[in-house]
Amino acid sequence: MKLTVEWRHYDNEGATCSRCCGTGANLQAVVAEYAARGVAIELQETLLPYDRIGESNLVLINGLPLEELLHGAEAGASECPSCSCLSGQETICRTVQYDGRAYEELTPELIRQGIEAARLHG
Repeated sequence: MKLTVEWRHYDNEGATCSRCCGTGANLQAVVAEYAARGVAIELQETLLPYDRIGESNLVLINGLPLEELLHGAEAGASECPSCSCLSGQETICRTVQYDGRAYEELTPELIRQGIEAARLHG
């Protein structure tokens, strides 16, 4: 079964915020791990303008937000100084609330858990 992972993030003339940079690096590493094991994952990157910043740092696996694949997780938001610096205005960005913690940068473990949940439900 082929998986599609879409990563949406704010882009300002080729620059993105620090939390999205971390998520992107983690996504690429996890996709490479799965590819080395023969699991086909198509990674799509969607660059967002500022008027869609509410979707920034959103990871969709086969069309489902990561937080929907993780039992008990939900989307949240927090101030993002990095995006505020890039955009020139105070900015609130997405987080994932999971297991009593708010994740600004999506970790490899969260991404792996989401991929495994999608594979089970696929």
